[in-house]
Amino acid sequence: MTARTDDHMTIRQMCDAFEVTPRTLRFYEAKELISPLREGARRLYTRRDRARLKLILRGKRFGFSLEDIRQTLDLYDRQGTNLPQMEHTFALACERLAIMEAQRAELDEAIAELKTELAAGATLIAEVKRGGTAAA
Repeated sequence: MTARTDDHMTIRQMCDAFEVTPRTLRFYEAKELISPLREGARRLYTRRDRARLKLILRGKRFGFSLEDIRQTLDLYDRQGTNLPQMEHTFALACERLAIMEAQRAELDEAIAELKTELAAGATLIAEVKRGGTAAA
């Protein structure tokens, strides 16, 4: 990530640094998750915006909702210990992990079932090719 000497980045620099589109940045701005400075029509992103975007993208990757991300970001306290933010994030992450593990279990079960069906289908196809009759 290359910041300008005055520690601000343009929308293009942000897009390049975080591999997002301008539309994505404007969307997060509209949702008040980031707040770039304005110089006329230009948006200038500060270190705070970059830190917030990094957290937004990480949260989205883990499947957090934008509202969960907003609540977490809103708990940030520049002067404090950020303990409330850390505790909130930890609780959300524990909940999300439980959901992801349940989804994985369901997916593992579906994969096993599909493999069984594919094996049965392969056997049936081989039987038909050998001239046997296919029982549907």
